[in-house]
Amino acid sequence: MTMTEYTYPRHDVLCLDMRSFYASVECMKRGLDPAKALLAVVGDPERSGSIVLAASPALKERHGTGNVSRFFELPDDPEIIIAKACMQDYLDVSVEITRLVHQYAPREAIHVYSVDELWVTVDGLEKLYGPPREIAELFRKRIAEQFGIECAVGIGDNKFLAKVVLDIHAKKSVSGIAVCRYEDVERLLWPVPVEDIWGIGKRMMRRLNNMGIIKLGDLATHPLRFLKKRFGVMGEQLYWHARGVDLSSVFGNFTGSVQKSYGHGITLLEDYGEKDIYPCLLDLCEEVCRRAREFHHVGRTVHIGIGYTKGTGGGFSRSLTLHTPTNLTMDMYKAILSLFRKNYDSGLAIRRVYVSLTNLENDESLQMTFFDQKEKERDLAVTMDDIRARHGSTSLLRASSYEPGGITIERSKKVGGHYA
Repeated sequence: MTMTEYTYPRHDVLCLDMRSFYASVECMKRGLDPAKALLAVVGDPERSGSIVLAASPALKERHGTGNVSRFFELPDDPEIIIAKACMQDYLDVSVEITRLVHQYAPREAIHVYSVDELWVTVDGLEKLYGPPREIAELFRKRIAEQFGIECAVGIGDNKFLAKVVLDIHAKKSVSGIAVCRYEDVERLLWPVPVEDIWGIGKRMMRRLNNMGIIKLGDLATHPLRFLKKRFGVMGEQLYWHARGVDLSSVFGNFTGSVQKSYGHGITLLEDYGEKDIYPCLLDLCEEVCRRAREFHHVGRTVHIGIGYTKGTGGGFSRSLTLHTPTNLTMDMYKAILSLFRKNYDSGLAIRRVYVSLTNLENDESLQMTFFDQKEKERDLAVTMDDIRARHGSTSLLRASSYEPGGITIERSKKVGGHYA
């Protein structure tokens, strides 16, 4: 089957990306031109090892500064402006951009992918605003006028094509717009290395390269049965994506997905030992269970992931299924602690921690199986949740949160892992 013979659904999907978003917002706050200012957004300027979250286009061009650089790696240039990350500001601007798009398209046609990127399906809007490319130009103009932010737009028959042509072509285009229909896949996308394609990480790239699959065209022409045998369902998805086919919904309630688990994790700012990690684990369990209670869920399976300090190597990931589903902090903490003590390599420094509650059920099952003592514990937990909801997350804390390993107080100052 050739690319032009496809009979798959065709839509007019736009993928919008706000260029150098964090840096652009910081420039506009200071009355600077994002295209000319040398500005770096740093997670925490008090730490030399903090990550550069964003660099303005001019800073990237002059010094080659990337978004994964470290603060101490920035060149000694007096013109460089250091901006401390303010995640709440970025979220606020992101919401306003989404509202702007909503002025032209219905809510069910908008799928927010990240703080600086979204899809919008413009089927049927041609009579109002013109063809898809003109709509893309309209969005670019409005966003620039209202927020001072440059926007790149990919246009495709589905979400995958819109996203990939955005990454590969639109961001490098003078116009900031690129189009890829089914008929264009072989010409525009097949010559591209697989690692440049959205959804293919370094690990998958190495596995594909070992099979002789270097370019996207190699993936599209590789026998489907071999890909399915090697990668299962993922192999089938890779094959069809390489041919430009994506059947995911372009209309719907994209904020109302079914919750499958509650998880919380942190990359620690310094090495933690065994005693330090206990308050951290308790704080993480507290947050996970609070969210589960908020949405009236209980879970039967707890999971812990531990990553050791770089150079030490490795870590572990273990799960445990409970006899009775729960959303009580101490129940989860005891199970997590048991897994930790059984699998922790004594003496090794810890840098990454993650816990989760999965195998969810409605909390009615909890109420039917709990004895009186558990009902009291649940009522106390709900009361604590209510106090925190009304007066702030740090208005009521466990004593362990004040210990050196506690993380709740510091994290309360942040949004999305960075200072608000």
